[in-house]
Amino acid sequence: MTRAATPPVGGYREVTALAAPIAGIQLAQVALTSVDLAMLGLLGVTAVAAGGLAILLYNQVRTMCVGMVTGVGNLVAAAAGAGEARTGTDEVDDAARDEIRSLLRSALLVATATAAAGATVLCGIGFALPLLGQRPEIVTSAQAMIFALAGGLFPMVWLNVLRQFAVGLRRPGSLLAVTLVSIAVNALCNGAFIYGWAGLPRLGIAGVGLSTTMVQLFTLAAFATTVRRDPVLRSMVSLAPWRADPAVVRHIVRHGTPICFTYGSEAAITSIATLMMGTFGPAMLAASNVANQLAYIVYQCNIGLSQGSSILVSRAVGRGDENLAGDIARRALTLSWAFMAVVSLAYVVAPQVVLWPFLRDQQDGAVVATAGTLLLFAVAQQYSKGTQNILVGLLRGLGDTKSGLRCTLIGYWAIGVPVMALCAYAFGWGGWGVWTGLCAGFAATAVLLARRFRASLHAGDTP
Repeated sequence: MTRAATPPVGGYREVTALAAPIAGIQLAQVALTSVDLAMLGLLGVTAVAAGGLAILLYNQVRTMCVGMVTGVGNLVAAAAGAGEARTGTDEVDDAARDEIRSLLRSALLVATATAAAGATVLCGIGFALPLLGQRPEIVTSAQAMIFALAGGLFPMVWLNVLRQFAVGLRRPGSLLAVTLVSIAVNALCNGAFIYGWAGLPRLGIAGVGLSTTMVQLFTLAAFATTVRRDPVLRSMVSLAPWRADPAVVRHIVRHGTPICFTYGSEAAITSIATLMMGTFGPAMLAASNVANQLAYIVYQCNIGLSQGSSILVSRAVGRGDENLAGDIARRALTLSWAFMAVVSLAYVVAPQVVLWPFLRDQQDGAVVATAGTLLLFAVAQQYSKGTQNILVGLLRGLGDTKSGLRCTLIGYWAIGVPVMALCAYAFGWGGWGVWTGLCAGFAATAVLLARRFRASLHAGDTP
């Protein structure tokens, strides 16, 4: 039997075809919290500071929960690639279908346990805010939003399992339309709960968090329906976590734990930076939250390239084409750097236009001026952070989930956090020093990961 003709796995077209829908999905997901932050801007600087802090801490826990199931996409892709190799075509065999069903069932069980742990941790952080140097008016508002967001972790992680299942089978676009609709629903719910439309209670900041949780439930239900209707995916869907295979559950946990802590480490350094920024007052914290959110939006395109290239590497490994990893890496990084160059130009040339959606109603010009300066730091941050994320994905595609954790521990905690504290407090640079350390941590991690990936490629070339 001969193999059906397919486009080169490492070509720009295939990298873009898989990465673009994933990036679109990521951008749509982040649009939920971006809309939240924009709506909070209508309530004043304190609301932006408190709500932004709540969103950042939620993203910290959310990222770790997502990390626990992110590797499922690679496992599904590897199983599909092995099935294709056995059939000699682009169709998987029955053994691969059974393996993918087992992976999906087991991943849903892991996701449920992970979400329960994440919700507990997030609420605990909310109660601990007074001990972390935050001002009383920020603590009260941030706690209300954190508690409203915690319940949304369950549908969010379940959704990401289904998403990884679809991405692993190279059909990621089916979630994009659903998530785009959810953005409009989120904006409507935000307004309803903030202002008490249609007889609903006026919940203020807490209502913003509640609407995001409700939208997560809506998105999960819509996407689950879409997956079941997909002619390729539905034959491999099994939404029965009680039938999970304990051995497969353990495999997912072993594979996902390093990714979870790698993602958590990445989010934690940003959370620590935000807590530090809070000690320099609401204006500096509000400006930092806006700059962080803008950088976070750009980062989603790099996540798309990271996950897309990672899936392609896993598929290539499953098909016995490990030597394509270098080609996939070069194309993913080239696309990433080109995109970030365009965005960086917008930051430098038109900062007020970029900041307008978040700070359009602010009367304090100092917030806008500070955020405009922080955008220059965001340029350096997005290059180093985006590069290191793509490299983490490429290593994951090769089956290496531990190197990312080791490199982030060194780059973030041995370099980034000490530089933040030294520059902010010892040198007296304040918020500028915090962002200097943030950029240093990401840059150091990118260098370490690049060295590790090159070593992996050379090791793979060795007979």
